[in-house]
Amino acid sequence: MLSLSPSMQAKLDQHATTFCHCWRVARSDATVMGFTDHDRDLTFNDVVFRANTGLSASQLESSVGFAPGTGEAAGVLSDESLAEADLLNGLYDGASVETWLVDWTNVADRALLDIATIGEIRRGENAFSAELRSSAHLFDQQQGRAFQRSCSADLGDTRCGLDVMAPGFHATGVVAAFVGGAIDVDLSESFDSGFFTGGALTFTSGANENARLTVKSHRQENLRASVTLWTPPGGAIVAGDAVLMTAGCDKSPTSCRAKFDNIVNFRGFPHMPGNDRVIAYPSALAPAMDGGSFFR
Repeated sequence: MLSLSPSMQAKLDQHATTFCHCWRVARSDATVMGFTDHDRDLTFNDVVFRANTGLSASQLESSVGFAPGTGEAAGVLSDESLAEADLLNGLYDGASVETWLVDWTNVADRALLDIATIGEIRRGENAFSAELRSSAHLFDQQQGRAFQRSCSADLGDTRCGLDVMAPGFHATGVVAAFVGGAIDVDLSESFDSGFFTGGALTFTSGANENARLTVKSHRQENLRASVTLWTPPGGAIVAGDAVLMTAGCDKSPTSCRAKFDNIVNFRGFPHMPGNDRVIAYPSALAPAMDGGSFFR
């Protein structure tokens, strides 16, 4: 239940009020931004909530039970507040959004209405809209371990245990050219072609700084690598942009053993019987199906 101060409740009970909405957006890269639908900037909690940003948001709609509440935020793309490149590069994915009701004559009178997470983002030519999800959406995420032939861990996470920044698993480089969707990169060391396929390319300078994208293909000759990405970055790629590339993993036991020497942490079940075993007809000529291992 929303708790209001006596002074704020008294103002809400009046026929005319002096309230506006403020939104605090906290991205995963520790960037915090403030927006308001008031006609001048407001400041509280060490955040400046900027006016004239063209941002508006609906309230979260919730229901009884664990169904996630949903809402929407819409705004105008501009270089000063919400840049198109930042949206396309995923910098707002999973960002936290706080919605405040604030008395613009005295910002000490304010109430936190909702805390949501940015979900799907849709953009137009000059504007965008973002889905706002309540905390209940976390109940829709898979919990526990998945039983599958391939590894269920992500390369470099706590379950995998591999340090992708260790020597031999990453490389720094500089963009030499960007032609026909392929990025030519001069790397700091030579790798076999395909080593970074499925891995990550992070821009460490330029218009796409901090953007982390998945590598679709990697071909290399000496120190020159040709890389394509599954999704293009939001900003322009120009010669001289610095990048960091980390190894790709196809989640197979062969790669885990031969490429990363990390088979002890393999999180899959490569010997798990498939559907052919499930639907197989009993036969005296077939191996005994008594629950034991087929590989001993």
